[in-house]
Amino acid sequence: MIILAFESSCDETAVAVVRNGRELLADAILSQADMHALYGGVVPEIASRKHVEAIAALTDSALAQAGITRREVDAVAVTYAPGLIGAVLVGVSFAKSVAYALGVPLIPVHHVRGHIAANYLAFPDLTPPFLALAISGGNTLIVDVRDYTDMTILGATRDDAAGECFDKAARVLGLPYPGGKPMDALARQSQGGKYVLPSAHVEGAPLDMSFSGLKTAVVNLAHNAQQKGEPLDAAALAHDFTRAVSNELVPRAMEALAQTGRTKLVAAGGVAANSIIRADLERECQKRGVKLYLPPLRWCGDNGAMIGAQGYYEYCAGVTADLHLNAYATMDIDK
Repeated sequence: MIILAFESSCDETAVAVVRNGRELLADAILSQADMHALYGGVVPEIASRKHVEAIAALTDSALAQAGITRREVDAVAVTYAPGLIGAVLVGVSFAKSVAYALGVPLIPVHHVRGHIAANYLAFPDLTPPFLALAISGGNTLIVDVRDYTDMTILGATRDDAAGECFDKAARVLGLPYPGGKPMDALARQSQGGKYVLPSAHVEGAPLDMSFSGLKTAVVNLAHNAQQKGEPLDAAALAHDFTRAVSNELVPRAMEALAQTGRTKLVAAGGVAANSIIRADLERECQKRGVKLYLPPLRWCGDNGAMIGAQGYYEYCAGVTADLHLNAYATMDIDK
């Protein structure tokens, strides 16, 4: 089954062609990161307009890259939630028109489910059940994946997502947007251990997380140093911040593994590209005899391939939509 997949939830326009949920035939991505870097973050209206400008030509490019014609497409998959509502609407509207014109099924895909499914493309042996740590700019979740479309949230952030905190911390340290990659590079220049940063605990919900206090602490440290004319060790702060984020994520993932008895852990999302977090996950999983699946860096960020992969399994489960499909800015992964 050949699926033409669309992803436009934030600032990447992405179109992919995927066969049977596991074989990538084409993956075309147009990033807007350089443009939004001028503003220090994503400007939703600009993102939406750029998706409109790019998506048709990118579709032609993906089909050409896959070496197929429109008539060979069996279904269309699209991210319909969550994300910037204007950006998601562009993808949903275009996907509906394509599915209608080709006379093929339309498959709605949850963005975070897609991030998890990126691992199916990278690891042919990966099958549910497993535990997933989904960490991105908009979502931070611990998910019990019982089957390809049967998922339950075990823990989640109560406020900011981990990726959002990386972007905000990067900005206050004078690093460019998006902040994840430059923060990682800066953190590797220091052993840290210089700054004491807060750790959050949610009473009655040991698997839930909170990152707003950590973000505020970094901002205050940087601003206080600037106001007092004191030196700031940016590399040490980047390292200590990253370690603080990892200390929120990794122990909770290990606790969730213990509670569920799962023996496989999947990382997913843009923050899964961070070298310190990856190393911490590898170390802790090795201690416990847990099989860890870390997606290749190219599939940590937003892409259409992940939507095509999850779209296949959604279709197999009987999940399709008609032309009334709408876009949603927020939606739980288990809805």
